[in-house]
Amino acid sequence: MSVACVVVAGGSGSRFGGLKQFAQLGGDTVTGHSIRAARSVASLVVLVAPQGHTDDTQGADVVVAGGVTRAASVRAGISACGDAEIIVVHDAARPLASPALFAAVVGVIRDGAEACIPGLGITDTVKRIAQSKGEVIVSETIARDELVTVQTPQAFRAETLKRAHASKSDATDDAGLVEALGTRVVVVLGEPSNIKITHPGDIEQAERIAGSVV
Repeated sequence: MSVACVVVAGGSGSRFGGLKQFAQLGGDTVTGHSIRAARSVASLVVLVAPQGHTDDTQGADVVVAGGVTRAASVRAGISACGDAEIIVVHDAARPLASPALFAAVVGVIRDGAEACIPGLGITDTVKRIAQSKGEVIVSETIARDELVTVQTPQAFRAETLKRAHASKSDATDDAGLVEALGTRVVVVLGEPSNIKITHPGDIEQAERIAGSVV
Protein backbone atom coordinates (compact mmCIF):
# COMPACT_ATOMS: atom_id res chain seq x y z
CA MET A 1 0.00 0.00 0.00
CA SER A 2 1.46 3.35 -1.03
CA VAL A 3 2.05 5.90 1.71
CA ALA A 4 2.01 9.71 1.67
CA CYS A 5 2.70 11.88 4.69
CA VAL A 6 1.29 15.33 5.33
CA VAL A 7 3.62 17.31 7.60
CA VAL A 8 1.58 20.15 9.08
CA ALA A 9 3.64 23.32 9.63
CA GLY A 10 1.11 26.01 8.83
CA GLY A 11 0.76 27.62 12.26
CA SER A 12 1.78 31.13 13.26
CA GLY A 13 3.63 30.09 16.43
CA SER A 14 1.98 32.76 18.58
CA ARG A 15 2.89 31.06 21.88
CA PHE A 16 6.44 30.48 20.66
CA GLY A 17 6.89 34.08 19.57
CA GLY A 18 7.59 33.22 15.93
CA LEU A 19 7.52 30.42 13.40
CA LYS A 20 8.61 27.56 15.67
CA GLN A 21 8.51 25.11 12.78
CA PHE A 22 11.54 26.81 11.24
CA ALA A 23 13.53 27.14 14.48
CA GLN A 24 16.94 25.48 14.53
CA LEU A 25 17.27 22.18 16.36
CA GLY A 26 20.53 20.24 16.36
CA GLY A 27 21.77 21.34 12.94
CA ASP A 28 18.41 21.27 11.17
CA THR A 29 15.05 22.95 11.48
CA VAL A 30 12.20 21.54 13.54
CA THR A 31 10.34 20.85 10.31
CA GLY A 32 13.40 19.31 8.67
CA HIS A 33 13.60 16.69 11.42
CA SER A 34 9.91 15.86 11.03
CA ILE A 35 10.18 15.52 7.25
CA ARG A 36 13.18 13.22 7.54
CA ALA A 37 11.29 10.93 9.93
CA ALA A 38 8.24 10.96 7.65
CA ARG A 39 10.43 9.94 4.74
CA SER A 40 11.15 6.65 6.53
CA VAL A 41 7.67 5.37 5.61
CA ALA A 42 6.36 7.69 2.89
CA SER A 43 7.24 7.82 -0.79
CA LEU A 44 5.57 11.25 -0.96
CA VAL A 45 5.98 13.94 1.71
CA VAL A 46 3.72 16.99 1.53
CA LEU A 47 4.64 20.01 3.63
CA VAL A 48 1.87 22.40 4.63
CA ALA A 49 3.59 25.74 5.20
CA PRO A 50 2.33 29.17 6.30
CA GLN A 51 1.16 31.57 3.63
CA GLY A 52 4.23 33.26 2.14
CA HIS A 53 6.60 30.42 3.04
CA THR A 54 5.84 27.88 0.34
CA ASP A 55 9.11 28.47 -1.53
CA ASP A 56 11.16 26.55 1.08
CA THR A 57 10.61 22.79 0.71
CA GLN A 58 12.58 21.83 3.84
CA GLY A 59 13.20 18.55 2.00
CA ALA A 60 9.56 17.78 1.18
CA ASP A 61 8.39 16.70 -2.29
CA VAL A 62 5.48 19.15 -2.42
CA VAL A 63 4.71 22.33 -0.49
CA VAL A 64 1.21 23.77 -0.15
CA ALA A 65 -0.12 26.78 1.74
CA GLY A 66 -1.97 26.16 4.98
CA GLY A 67 -5.46 27.32 5.89
CA VAL A 68 -6.87 29.36 8.76
CA THR A 69 -7.31 26.26 10.97
CA ARG A 70 -5.30 23.11 11.46
CA ALA A 71 -8.03 21.03 9.83
CA ALA A 72 -8.05 23.33 6.81
CA SER A 73 -4.28 22.96 6.56
CA VAL A 74 -4.53 19.18 6.67
CA ARG A 75 -7.17 19.27 3.91
CA ALA A 76 -4.78 21.31 1.77
CA GLY A 77 -2.13 18.66 2.33
CA ILE A 78 -4.48 15.77 1.60
CA SER A 79 -5.35 17.34 -1.74
CA ALA A 80 -1.70 16.93 -2.79
CA CYS A 81 -1.40 13.26 -1.78
CA GLY A 82 -2.43 11.88 -5.15
CA ASP A 83 -3.55 8.24 -5.14
CA ALA A 84 -1.73 7.20 -1.95
CA GLU A 85 -3.62 4.42 -0.15
CA ILE A 86 -2.37 5.39 3.31
CA ILE A 87 -2.03 8.97 4.53
CA VAL A 88 0.01 9.81 7.60
CA VAL A 89 -0.56 13.19 9.26
CA HIS A 90 2.25 14.54 11.42
CA ASP A 91 2.69 17.83 13.24
CA ALA A 92 6.00 19.41 12.26
CA ALA A 93 6.23 20.63 15.86
CA ARG A 94 6.97 17.04 16.98
CA PRO A 95 10.49 16.73 15.52
CA LEU A 96 11.59 13.82 17.72
CA ALA A 97 9.01 11.26 16.58
CA SER A 98 11.08 8.23 15.62
CA PRO A 99 10.97 6.26 12.37
CA ALA A 100 9.89 3.30 14.52
CA LEU A 101 6.77 5.20 15.61
CA PHE A 102 5.94 6.06 12.00
CA ALA A 103 6.39 2.40 11.10
CA ALA A 104 4.16 1.30 13.97
CA VAL A 105 1.13 3.39 12.98
CA VAL A 106 1.50 2.56 9.29
CA GLY A 107 1.87 -1.11 10.13
CA VAL A 108 -1.50 -1.15 11.90
CA ILE A 109 -3.16 0.25 8.76
CA ARG A 110 -1.42 -2.31 6.57
CA ASP A 111 -2.81 -4.98 8.91
CA GLY A 112 -6.38 -3.86 8.18
CA ALA A 113 -7.28 -0.96 10.52
CA GLU A 114 -8.67 2.30 9.16
CA ALA A 115 -7.02 4.63 11.66
CA CYS A 116 -4.16 4.44 14.15
CA ILE A 117 -2.78 6.96 16.62
CA PRO A 118 -0.01 6.91 19.25
CA GLY A 119 -0.99 7.54 22.85
CA LEU A 120 0.64 7.69 26.27
CA GLY A 121 -0.98 6.72 29.54
CA ILE A 122 -1.56 9.42 32.14
CA THR A 123 0.28 9.10 35.45
CA ASP A 124 -1.13 12.19 37.19
CA THR A 125 -4.54 12.22 38.86
CA VAL A 126 -7.04 14.00 36.61
CA LYS A 127 -9.97 16.00 37.96
CA ARG A 128 -12.78 17.84 36.22
CA ILE A 129 -13.37 21.30 37.66
CA ALA A 130 -16.23 23.79 37.71
CA GLN A 131 -16.91 27.36 38.77
CA SER A 132 -19.05 27.81 41.89
CA LYS A 133 -19.69 31.11 43.68
CA GLY A 134 -16.47 32.60 42.41
CA GLU A 135 -14.36 29.57 43.32
CA VAL A 136 -12.89 26.77 41.28
CA ILE A 137 -14.01 23.44 42.72
CA VAL A 138 -13.60 19.77 41.83
CA SER A 139 -16.68 18.29 40.19
CA GLU A 140 -15.30 14.84 39.35
CA THR A 141 -12.21 12.65 39.57
CA ILE A 142 -11.68 10.87 36.27
CA ALA A 143 -10.38 7.31 36.02
CA ARG A 144 -6.97 7.80 34.41
CA ASP A 145 -6.67 4.17 33.28
CA GLU A 146 -9.21 5.03 30.59
CA LEU A 147 -7.30 8.08 29.33
CA VAL A 148 -4.32 8.69 27.08
CA THR A 149 -2.60 11.77 25.74
CA VAL A 150 -2.43 11.66 21.97
CA GLN A 151 0.52 12.35 19.65
CA THR A 152 1.28 12.36 15.96
CA PRO A 153 2.10 10.73 13.54
CA GLN A 154 -1.43 9.46 12.95
CA ALA A 155 -2.08 7.05 10.08
CA PHE A 156 -5.28 6.46 8.11
CA ARG A 157 -6.62 4.68 5.10
CA ALA A 158 -6.73 7.52 2.59
CA GLU A 159 -10.40 7.07 1.72
CA THR A 160 -11.37 7.17 5.41
CA LEU A 161 -9.40 10.34 6.10
CA LYS A 162 -10.79 12.06 3.01
CA ARG A 163 -14.34 11.11 4.02
CA ALA A 164 -13.75 12.48 7.53
CA HIS A 165 -12.54 15.80 6.13
CA ALA A 166 -15.35 16.06 3.56
CA SER A 167 -17.56 17.67 6.21
CA LYS A 168 -15.01 20.51 6.50
CA SER A 169 -15.40 20.29 10.28
CA ASP A 170 -12.66 21.32 12.69
CA ALA A 171 -10.95 19.25 15.39
CA THR A 172 -7.74 19.32 17.41
CA ASP A 173 -6.56 16.19 15.62
CA ASP A 174 -7.57 14.16 12.59
CA ALA A 175 -8.54 11.14 14.64
CA GLY A 176 -11.33 13.25 16.15
CA LEU A 177 -12.86 13.74 12.72
CA VAL A 178 -12.52 10.04 11.94
CA GLU A 179 -14.12 9.13 15.28
CA ALA A 180 -17.11 11.26 14.31
CA LEU A 181 -17.72 8.83 11.44
CA GLY A 182 -18.06 6.01 13.94
CA THR A 183 -14.79 4.52 12.73
CA ARG A 184 -12.65 2.38 15.04
CA VAL A 185 -9.35 4.08 15.90
CA VAL A 186 -6.52 1.85 17.10
CA VAL A 187 -4.08 3.20 19.71
CA VAL A 188 -0.41 2.16 19.82
CA LEU A 189 2.13 3.13 22.45
CA GLY A 190 3.53 6.61 21.90
CA GLU A 191 6.97 7.90 22.84
CA PRO A 192 7.72 10.04 25.91
CA SER A 193 10.48 11.73 23.88
CA ASN A 194 7.98 12.77 21.19
CA ILE A 195 7.41 16.20 22.71
CA LYS A 196 5.61 19.05 20.99
CA ILE A 197 7.48 22.31 20.49
CA THR A 198 5.20 25.03 21.86
CA HIS A 199 7.37 27.45 23.86
CA PRO A 200 11.00 28.56 23.29
CA GLY A 201 12.20 26.44 26.20
CA ASP A 202 10.94 23.32 24.43
CA ILE A 203 13.78 23.66 21.90
CA GLU A 204 16.33 23.28 24.69
CA GLN A 205 14.45 20.29 26.06
CA ALA A 206 14.35 18.69 22.61
CA GLU A 207 18.09 19.24 22.19
CA ARG A 208 18.72 17.53 25.50
CA ILE A 209 16.51 14.60 24.54
CA ALA A 210 18.20 14.28 21.16
CA GLY A 211 21.63 14.47 22.78
CA SER A 212 22.56 17.43 20.56
CA VAL A 213 22.83 20.36 22.96
CA VAL A 214 24.80 23.15 21.32
